Amino acid sequence: MNRAQREAAVRQIMERTVPRPPPGLHTDAVRRGTRVLRRRVLARRLLWLLLGTAAVAFAVWAAVAEPWVEPPSETTPPLTGW
Repeated sequence: MNRAQREAAVRQIMERTVPRPPPGLHTDAVRRGTRVLRRRVLARRLLWLLLGTAAVAFAVWAAVAEPWVEPPSETTPPLTGW
């Protein structure tokens, strides 16, 4: 296929009429897009709720367990009576 034939084929393709979309395509796309958006918003809210719950649980555990305090020594008895 030479250049003139390719150009003719391209012109023929471009001169065709544009096919019409189905009549209910727009409403279906809007409905699906709304559903996807709603799911994303719900997922984002659930993740924020999970993150907040984890932060509160960690804060409560840290306040109760006090992991920053050194545990008492149990290897030697306390020195009394000196």
